[in-house]
Amino acid sequence: MEVYQAKGRSLDSIRAEVKRTIEAHVKNQGDSEGYDKMKEMFAPRRDEDDEGEGSNVDLRTYLVALTSYTSLLNKNCNGLVKAMLACEWMGRDEAFVKAYVQFLGSLASAQGAYVGSVLGMLVGYFYGSKTSPVMASTHKLISPSVRLSSGRLPGCPDVNREQLTSRIHVALKYLLRLIPSASGILSPILATKFPFSDETKKIHVTYIDNLIRLIEYAPELKSDIFALITDRLVKIDVQMQVDLDDLDDDVAAAIVQAISLNPSRDDDADGEDSDSDADSVTSDEDIHGDAKRIKEVQGNVEKMDAILDLLFTIYSPYFSDPNSVEAASMFETLLGHFSNIILPTYRSRHTQFLLFHFAQTAEHLVDQFAGTCVHLAFQSSRPAVLRQSSAAYLASFVARGAHVPSHVIRTVFELIGDNLDVIRSDNELTCRGPDLKRYSTFYAMTQALLYIFCFRWRDLITSTDIAEEDDPAAFIGQDLTWAPGIKDTLTRTIYSKLNPLKICSPPIVAEFAKIAHHLRFMYVYPLLETNKRIRLSQYSSSQGNGALRDTGNGGNNESWHQLDAYFPFDPYQLPVSKRWIEGDYVQWKGVPGLNQEDDSDDDSSEEDDEDDVDVDDDDTATDGDDED
Repeated sequence: MEVYQAKGRSLDSIRAEVKRTIEAHVKNQGDSEGYDKMKEMFAPRRDEDDEGEGSNVDLRTYLVALTSYTSLLNKNCNGLVKAMLACEWMGRDEAFVKAYVQFLGSLASAQGAYVGSVLGMLVGYFYGSKTSPVMASTHKLISPSVRLSSGRLPGCPDVNREQLTSRIHVALKYLLRLIPSASGILSPILATKFPFSDETKKIHVTYIDNLIRLIEYAPELKSDIFALITDRLVKIDVQMQVDLDDLDDDVAAAIVQAISLNPSRDDDADGEDSDSDADSVTSDEDIHGDAKRIKEVQGNVEKMDAILDLLFTIYSPYFSDPNSVEAASMFETLLGHFSNIILPTYRSRHTQFLLFHFAQTAEHLVDQFAGTCVHLAFQSSRPAVLRQSSAAYLASFVARGAHVPSHVIRTVFELIGDNLDVIRSDNELTCRGPDLKRYSTFYAMTQALLYIFCFRWRDLITSTDIAEEDDPAAFIGQDLTWAPGIKDTLTRTIYSKLNPLKICSPPIVAEFAKIAHHLRFMYVYPLLETNKRIRLSQYSSSQGNGALRDTGNGGNNESWHQLDAYFPFDPYQLPVSKRWIEGDYVQWKGVPGLNQEDDSDDDSSEEDDEDDVDVDDDDTATDGDDED
């Protein structure tokens, strides 16, 4: 048994003093001098040279004494409890840390009102920032420090960063096992204390690292934690993309190039903590205007890149065996994040590549993700904007996924075609003309077919009599045999009264027209010429159903009645984390001979017609979005 003493007095004597002091304070008898001294004893140092009121041994003795009387620490002792939760405990010796963790457990067990405060204090250390806990009035940068100086207290042995972090999780693990209800209390605390989107890369990565470490001993929080990370990542993703869109294209490209050339410039060394990425944004007060804005955007791109690289690393072990139960469970989790978080976020740009990559680790996962997109796209109970977005995800995944097999592409084509036939049959008799609001799902799915055809036309061919099938040019000028139903489906769809080629994004329609004609698949230029004389505003529904495009104040502009060329798996831009999808991605390749200058005169005239599709005239306006 250890002998506890404080200022030469025994533990029993200190216990009697503590009990007497607390009871006097609670009874409000005006005797608070001893209570105030105890608060001061546990208060954090005011500066590096301040050793506080008591030595390490004195504090430990009072801590053990207080542990015996946590049942007395009701709301009237809130000040003392706050002081003890704010004390610098992590950098002290093992005996003190053990005593402190036991005090936390005793306090949380005896006074349930303090469970949230205790858990919040521990989660606050997840940031790894430099702010004292006594400044924790808001959750922005409120955490106690986990820097090396936290492990350098007077009279105590130095403690390294890993030991400091380990002590946080030892305390959390102890509390979660001691109090079964603590997990339910902890989950919302993790969400509340998650760093704001404008916090630095280092704070975000450190916090997420600690969340993943928490899952190891609190698996019941796994689902909540991964959903929380995805939810906050999507918000960062959207803001980053908005910022990049506001910049000149050359400037945005230069930012990505700079990060690519020096991806690890902000990593911490093994010595003192630094937060150089934060300093790079906030400390240059002499930077103004565009230069400061560019620096902020670069910091956000680096942050997004680092977080996604970390998440790819975290998820990857689950898919080491794509046929395992672990992989199936984790993919279900990712699909849930997709349906509930990613899909409803219109401007998400990179987060969805977690699905893109891990879905391609096995064919059955490809089928599962594609099937989910098909189901969501045709689920009538969902808002039209989500059905359109689902169609865009389906088309983009099938078109861009390098490991999506040919038979899956044909199956998806057939499924979409069957559903389009149903919609067409149900609406063609009453259709007055092309109307995005009324038939938004039909147009979104037709655009999906056009996009898939442009990228994967070769996978839709069943010809086997071509000598050099590895050479795309071998297909040109041949009478190709297409998968059953492909041509019939598109013909019925394109030439229906719903007239999708007038509604679908003009750049995609133009590319489809060129490729389809070049491959002797379909000739749609006469229809495109006719469409130039159609004004969409005359067919627009007075009441819409929430399409991706809404007429708003642009009702007289034709482009406001057409679909965006939105495909969520457009080229991946983040320079560090892009390593995860290399080999997964189909880059755009033009059809051999399609734009050669030495085409025949007939082809030249036809290409002139094609060029007309992309040019605004009196009756047609395009939105100017490029397909890639």
